[in-house]
Amino acid sequence: MSQVRSDHPDNACGWERIADSAVWHRSCLSLPNAHVLQSWQWGEVKARWGWQAERLLWRKSGQPLAAAQVLSRAIPATPWQFLYISKGPVLDYADPLLAERVLIDLENYARQRRALFIKIDPDVPRQFGEETDLPLDPVGQRWLDLLARRGWHTSPEQIQFRNTVLLDLRPEPDAMLAAMKSKWRYNIRLAERKGVTVRSDSRADLSQFYQMYAETAARDGFLIRPKSYYQDVWSSFLATDQAEMLLAEVAGEIVAGLLLFIFGQRAWYLYGASTGAHRQLMPNYLLQWQAMNQARARGCLSYDLWGAPDVFAETDRMWGVYRFKQGFGGQVQQGLGAFDFPVNRPLYIAFTQALPRLRQLWRRLKQSRP
Repeated sequence: MSQVRSDHPDNACGWERIADSAVWHRSCLSLPNAHVLQSWQWGEVKARWGWQAERLLWRKSGQPLAAAQVLSRAIPATPWQFLYISKGPVLDYADPLLAERVLIDLENYARQRRALFIKIDPDVPRQFGEETDLPLDPVGQRWLDLLARRGWHTSPEQIQFRNTVLLDLRPEPDAMLAAMKSKWRYNIRLAERKGVTVRSDSRADLSQFYQMYAETAARDGFLIRPKSYYQDVWSSFLATDQAEMLLAEVAGEIVAGLLLFIFGQRAWYLYGASTGAHRQLMPNYLLQWQAMNQARARGCLSYDLWGAPDVFAETDRMWGVYRFKQGFGGQVQQGLGAFDFPVNRPLYIAFTQALPRLRQLWRRLKQSRP
């Protein structure tokens, strides 16, 4: 492994490239704020779909301090590439000196890689709750100040959800139910009374789940990727026991399902699907309740329902989905979102201004192919 020392005057650690999956896994899980999109398995999946993955680890006296799984991709028809750290870097976000040290190293790393820019998407809270006039979280405020001072700015392309809903899994089940809205408790009990059952099946037919997922996308109006991509993601995480499939059935008919992703002490609801059958029996409510209990049984302390509106108003396209999630008693976390550090600012500005037109061109080229 090659090691590079930071040029930060207060730095007492360097970063190194990690090529051992076990070392990466242990190191990430030893850090606060470990995220499933920083897992080794996620990088391996993305590497099969046009990206390259490199893992950077900061250590001091052998102890991990920070980690960043960097995905890179060439920018078509240019000598440049861009770098992306999805839901990272991972570190103690409340440590301002460490945060600055890592940012400096990432800036230099981007220069060494001849990147046009590097994008980060740290899972740092900006504030909690729906209201926009609430005081900023102190950690989030320090990060915003640091990013501005170092020349990072809000990215014009937000890839992951900026906001989410988090459920605390530490209370006892009765207390978790009591924290829900009364209609949600009623719907869970209704599903149980009407014969909806939920089972875990890590060897389920992924083709059937994709059919439900495609039906959900058509019904709710969101775009999805090719079937082969999802089957790669789902099978990879199921095979390493970092995911679990839960299926809701009525009289033996599968009517809904979700994939529960688990990394460390957090679980994520990344994929959910349902058919139009037996919706009056509220299978999705019981499905989420069972997912909470399953995550709790596996040692998770929180459950990330993955995604909330950018604007908390009924006009937002995610409003209906968000209201479903919010009724389970979770807390809204508004995040910082993605930030870019341009290595070459004039070219970066030109590229980001041209990006919408380039996207339209790429779509037309794809559509014109047989």
